[in-house]
Amino acid sequence: MSKVWFVTGSSRGLGRSFVEAALSRGDRVAATARDTASLDELVASYGDAVLALELDVTDRAAVFASVRRARERFGRLDVVVNNAGYGLFGAVEELSERDLRDQLETNLFGTVWVVQAALPHLREQGGGHIIQISSVGGVTAMPLGGGYHASKWALEGLSESLAQEVAGFGVKVTLVEPGSYATGVNAAVVRAEADPHYDGLRESFAAFAGTLDVGDPAAAGRALLRIADSANPPLRVFFGTQGHDIVRQVYADRLTTWADWQALSVEAHGHTPATPAA
Repeated sequence: MSKVWFVTGSSRGLGRSFVEAALSRGDRVAATARDTASLDELVASYGDAVLALELDVTDRAAVFASVRRARERFGRLDVVVNNAGYGLFGAVEELSERDLRDQLETNLFGTVWVVQAALPHLREQGGGHIIQISSVGGVTAMPLGGGYHASKWALEGLSESLAQEVAGFGVKVTLVEPGSYATGVNAAVVRAEADPHYDGLRESFAAFAGTLDVGDPAAAGRALLRIADSANPPLRVFFGTQGHDIVRQVYADRLTTWADWQALSVEAHGHTPATPAA
């Protein structure tokens, strides 16, 4: 049976690839974008299988209205993909209050509004799948991305709690953590006002970014279909080849550091923990 999808941030990049993959196999999609003109080609190609919705995910009332329209149009919601978002590029010292608030309003709060709007429908129908598009940057961090990492680390924690809260309703949650993809990323990046003290770091990071082997968005779209079709999907999954190697070292370093400082951790407890009764 074909699935009904609700996908935010469908105008370009991975979101567009997710929508195209679903439509190409006969699923139906409520696709949202700030400007629905970007979705005209999809509507022309797939007709009534696409519901193009103008949506700014930071507008909570508009999110609820869009989810309601999708449910009314297609009768159900099977897969909800929170993809809308952008990257904030700048050192922590460079971030303005507006920079950081805007980043969180889109990447975190926008996702919360979609989840809150969709859950009553998913619960009523007895199941569904919420897919949160996080990032390798949701489980590790690099310089000049503090604002972006803050939004994605928050999304990771929120979604891990969510998964436990909704499992009893038959609702599944998956965090997809993509690496770098050939998506025209500059269109989805905001840069903080530069402080020259960080120019050298920016140059080093740009040189590093230029060495990355970026993934194919169409392949990510096909992979997402497998996640959506899985009877037992993962809570977390990397998309691309970069994540596993990066995070394996990061987690090894964390475990080593915690172990090295375990004596101090015990000292900070203040007394010897009681031994549980047999």
